[in-house]
Amino acid sequence: MAADPSPPQDLRTSPENIFLIGYRGAGKTTVARLLAERLGWQWADADQLLEARHGRSIRQIFASQGEAAFRALEADVLEVLCRRRRHVVATGGGVVVGPANRERLRAAGRVVWLTADAATLWQRLQRDATTVDRRPDLSTGGLAEVEQLLAAREPFYRACADLCLDTAGQGPETVVRVILAHWNLAG
Repeated sequence: MAADPSPPQDLRTSPENIFLIGYRGAGKTTVARLLAERLGWQWADADQLLEARHGRSIRQIFASQGEAAFRALEADVLEVLCRRRRHVVATGGGVVVGPANRERLRAAGRVVWLTADAATLWQRLQRDATTVDRRPDLSTGGLAEVEQLLAAREPFYRACADLCLDTAGQGPETVVRVILAHWNLAG
């Protein structure tokens, strides 16, 4: 599991948040829940909050209003989440596309980019029952589309990340341990 070379920083004395970014299927929600539990912090899933606020799934919002409208709603939810303290937040996979969102993330806490190769992500999405009900369709591109979106978003993820962790072949508990160790929170 690769971690970036930035020096560890101690978050015990800081009220900052930890934001998990990455493509859908990278493990953001599972890791957020476990990490918050270990820290004794609250956690939130930005997509779930957006759906609860608007009474529709992301899939339905995309279908009825389009991606631009969804991204505006997503930015509003991120703004609310950035005002919280001592939260672990699982963001939506495309939240980093907006420059203002990238700035908000960096200003409001530490950012962990959970990565995996396209084939691993595609396999996870195929096994995820919520993909069909909640997430917008990948067009007909399948794995090739995942590869294309990963390539397009990679510079945005990289621009936000304080820490980058490859989740392919790693269980969520291992990912949590690496995050805790990186910021001297293990123990």
